[in-house]
Amino acid sequence: MTQSPQTPHPERTQLRIGPHTVQPPVVLAPMAGITNAPFRTLCREFSGGKGLFVSEMITTRALVERDAKTMRLIHFDGTEKPRSIQLYGVDPVTVGKAVQMIVDEDLADHIDLNFGCPVPKVTRKGGGSALPYKRHLLRSILREAVTAAGPLPVTMKMRKGIDDDHITFLDAGRIAVEEGVTAIALHGRTAAQHYGGTADWEAIARLKEAVPEIPVLGNGDIWSADDAVRMMRETGCDGVVVGRGCLGRPWLFGDLVAAFEPGDGASLPGPGSSVSGPGASGSGSGTPGYARPTLKEVAAVMRRHAELLAEWLEDEERGVIDFRKHVAWYTKGFSVGSEMRKRLAITSSLAELDALLAELDLDQEWPPGADGPRGRTSGRNRVVLPDGWLDDPYDCAGVGADAELDTSGG
Repeated sequence: MTQSPQTPHPERTQLRIGPHTVQPPVVLAPMAGITNAPFRTLCREFSGGKGLFVSEMITTRALVERDAKTMRLIHFDGTEKPRSIQLYGVDPVTVGKAVQMIVDEDLADHIDLNFGCPVPKVTRKGGGSALPYKRHLLRSILREAVTAAGPLPVTMKMRKGIDDDHITFLDAGRIAVEEGVTAIALHGRTAAQHYGGTADWEAIARLKEAVPEIPVLGNGDIWSADDAVRMMRETGCDGVVVGRGCLGRPWLFGDLVAAFEPGDGASLPGPGSSVSGPGASGSGSGTPGYARPTLKEVAAVMRRHAELLAEWLEDEERGVIDFRKHVAWYTKGFSVGSEMRKRLAITSSLAELDALLAELDLDQEWPPGADGPRGRTSGRNRVVLPDGWLDDPYDCAGVGADAELDTSGG
């Protein structure tokens, strides 16, 4: 089953990030605990290697200290080009050291800086979406990163601001341009909104108008490839960043290729086969359009995902346990039943997963409404900030190396 895509203007299907051409102009958002090497592999396979796929959030302190988990998270296989790392940090010196380490040891081809994370463990340190409020601190971090990066492009991802009373994205955008940032991604929500409500695409359009010198990427409420095309048309942005829309839907990147480059999208594998990108067997094979997999095809992708995690972690049980969080996303909309979802979410071996998948009614067609919101959808929340953080938008006294997080990812 396929669905005909809307086609964007052809001249809008290429994005430049420094020396790198990203075509179609689609970026996988870094998501803690999600965008590890196995998940990036699935998404790249469906896109045929097209797009840009960013690592989980890497904390600069953990990288500089060569934390074992962090060193695993920055591993890229030979097929990942360009290699893209997202860094989180609040201390300019530590951020600079981390970027210099990436350059000196050839660890990546592109560096993205996280100024968008709204979770309390990050914002209470003054990091993530809290940081752009401190204009001088933001400028210092960007200057250190861009200087240390040399030829590597540095981009940044941010939110509109802390809350409706503390909007920062326009000031932050101008600072980024002045400090040599290559591109900016804007999530059209404040930190206080977390992932609730509706993303403000108008803010993305305003940022594009404010910083015409560099590419602006839009993020927020892209649940389908048509949403991506619509965002670009409505806001004038240069590309899109896809986060929760691909949870349990890695084939969305095949849909995105089909939307921006009709005829080149990927379809899904049959049972027992691996995902192989464009031209794979399964629904829609050889037909331009969007994947609308049966549950049988979805189950094959689930099995592939779990196997990749097991291989990456070099431990089958750990890999299958890590996969559990994805079960509800993959099965959303299908008639699976709460009891079966619970059983799938407590598996600890590939054989156990195989047995349970075989019990499903695998002939189910793609259900209506299965492309809706997934992942966190929480509404407004109080943003946890350091004491006195909002007193002065410029003073950053007290923020230093001791405010750095020491663990990467989720």
